[in-house]
Amino acid sequence: METLAMHISNGIVNGPVAAVFAAFALAVLTLCVLRGRRDLDDRLAPMAGLVAAFIFAVQMLNFPVFTAGVSGHLLGGALAALLVGPWVGALCVAVVLVVQALVFGDGGVAMLGLNVTNMAVLGTAAAYLLIALLLRVLPRTPAGLGVTAFVSALVSVVVASQGFVLQYWLGGTTDLGGNLAGLAGTMAGVHLLIGIGEGLITATTVVTVAKVRPDLVYALRALKPAASAPVVPVAGGAR
Repeated sequence: METLAMHISNGIVNGPVAAVFAAFALAVLTLCVLRGRRDLDDRLAPMAGLVAAFIFAVQMLNFPVFTAGVSGHLLGGALAALLVGPWVGALCVAVVLVVQALVFGDGGVAMLGLNVTNMAVLGTAAAYLLIALLLRVLPRTPAGLGVTAFVSALVSVVVASQGFVLQYWLGGTTDLGGNLAGLAGTMAGVHLLIGIGEGLITATTVVTVAKVRPDLVYALRALKPAASAPVVPVAGGAR
C-alpha cells in the first residue's frame, strides 16, 4: 500500500462495505447521466470537458492525512456544480476519479465506489445545495458570486471527508489510531484547511469566467434569485 496514495487505498475499508458504496455510486451516476442529458448543449458539453481537465489537474495537489493510505486534496465538486450543474458536475468528478484509479493508480480500484461517493456525489451535492441557497439571497455581483463559490467549496470538501469517516466506521480494517471522534476531527481539520485553498481557487476561477462569459456559469442561468435579492449583472452581458 502506498503511503501517499491519492484518495482511499485498497484495504482501508472491507470488501462488503466497498461493494455497497460501489452499487450506490453506480446508481447515482446513472441518475446523473439521465438528468445531465437534459442540460447538455453546445455550451455545456465543451465546458464539461474543460472542467474535468481542470479538476484532474488540481487533484494532483495531494496532502497525506494518515500514514495508512488516506490522503486529502482539492476536489473540484463546487467548481463543477457552479459551471456545469450538479448532474454533469458529479459525472465530471467521477470520470476524473476513474481515470486516476485505472490509469495512474491513484486510490484503490476496489475502493473506487467509496471515493466516487465521497467526492463526486457527496461533495458535489453539498456544494450545489449551498450554491442554490446562497445565490437566492446574495446579490449576483462578483463579490456575491465569489462568497458563494468560496463557502460552497469549503463546506463540500469537509462533507466529503466525513463521508470517509462513515465508511470507516462501517467497515474500517486498518488501525488509523485513536477513536472515531478523533478520526472525524482530524479529517475535518485537515480538510478545512484544504477547503480554504479550494475555496479561493474556486471563487477566483468562477468569478473570472462570469466576468467574461456569465452565460457559461450554469448556476447563474439555472437558479432564479429570490424576489427580495438584488440582481446585479456580473458582467455586461453574454457574448
